[in-house]
Amino acid sequence: MALVPCQVLRAAILLSYCSILCNYKAIDMPAHQTYGGSWKFLTFIDLVIQAVFFGICVLTDLSSLLTRGNDSQEQERQLKKLISLRDWMMAVLAFPVGVFVVTMFWSIYIYDRELVYPKLLDNFIPAWLNHGMHTTVLPFVLIEMRTTHHQYPSRSCGLAAVCTFAVGYILWYRRRKRKAEIGVNNKRQHRRLFMAPWKISHPQQRSPWRGIFGKEEV
Repeated sequence: MALVPCQVLRAAILLSYCSILCNYKAIDMPAHQTYGGSWKFLTFIDLVIQAVFFGICVLTDLSSLLTRGNDSQEQERQLKKLISLRDWMMAVLAFPVGVFVVTMFWSIYIYDRELVYPKLLDNFIPAWLNHGMHTTVLPFVLIEMRTTHHQYPSRSCGLAAVCTFAVGYILWYRRRKRKAEIGVNNKRQHRRLFMAPWKISHPQQRSPWRGIFGKEEV
């Protein structure tokens, strides 16, 4: 008999993810104020996926307890749908995305942390929260795989779903990158319009804003 029932483990894991998400969203970082906010980070998307997945697991456990000893076919059908959704999320999102985030983050971190997690972030994100986002995800998923039997979708359906998620994230990445470039170009255009009267009236003089804006544009 297990020392801790798997239902209790899932509930504890769900609470831990809710705590991690709340603490992360409470951090006042400049990156959260730009286009896309926290959703531009795959780590945050993975945390939401894990929280939703374990939420479905807890809901499935509660539904199973409530329908135990009940002969209602409708409730049994709803429970089977929840189990199917749980197993599908495990195979398509929770496991592949979770493993990818953990392995890629720490591989790049060991090679050069400035590429993925600059030292500046240590001033905003405490060490325990960093491990909650990038370390504990993997053991939590492995615990779920070890303690619960899952009926996975076919290989073709699973690969198609994973590829769909990957393509969707790449499109989202390109969109926010394009939005960021548009924002930079708009600032440059506004600066040119602002400086146009000075350049017309003082064609031979240096811009008075040179020290503020950087090099003077011709």
